[in-house]
Amino acid sequence: MDDTTPPAVGDDAPGFTAPTVDADGTTPRPLEAYLGETPTVLAFFPAAFSGTCTEEFCTFRDRLGPLASESATVLGISTDLPWALAEFREVESLPFPLVADNDGAICADYGVRTRYERLGIDGVARRSVFVLDADGAVTYRWLADDPGNEPDYEAVDEAVRNAADD
Repeated sequence: MDDTTPPAVGDDAPGFTAPTVDADGTTPRPLEAYLGETPTVLAFFPAAFSGTCTEEFCTFRDRLGPLASESATVLGISTDLPWALAEFREVESLPFPLVADNDGAICADYGVRTRYERLGIDGVARRSVFVLDADGAVTYRWLADDPGNEPDYEAVDEAVRNAADD
């Protein structure tokens, strides 16, 4: 898969192994470590501590019942460094892991690597959400047209419920 074509609904999600920040610290983990029991939500975001990213992840933390429980796994993915993600996770009390895609390879594989020309920043994540079923197939995909857009949280919640029912 090139870095311009995001996986479509029905495609197998590209695998990866990357530094993952969670309650146990920072450890390289593969995507496969999160598959198998419940749906997995991959939420790509441009930058820790930015206004929209903070709002998005606090919403995932607070409002979405299944995403804040054992009904699904949420992985936040950003090109931020692990220590920035660890601080973001701690300050915002995020209960789910954050994945450090330092070289942008995961973003490229998912077709969500982008450039913010206005800021002169290249190779960051386009705000996007993929819901995977327990086998790792994409069951839902949302791609922001603008980095200030947040996902439709009800649609993500419904996608998680539907993926759990499959």
